[in-house]
Amino acid sequence: MKIPELLRKKGISLRELSRLTDIRHAALSELANQKRQNINFQHIERIADTFKIDDIREIIDLVDTKEVKS
Repeated sequence: MKIPELLRKKGISLRELSRLTDIRHAALSELANQKRQNINFQHIERIADTFKIDDIREIIDLVDTKEVKS
């Protein structure tokens, strides 16, 4: 998850992102700290809309699970 990097780049706090995206602070904190097993793609979409991001890879790292298992 690249949320901490985005927050630093944009100069806002996690709490402010929560307010802008209408996503619970606790959920964003879990995402930012990689404590979540599941990703709610609506949350990723809201973050992308807030930061005007077109490429999801700016928010999350996409990993080929076949490569990880090897």
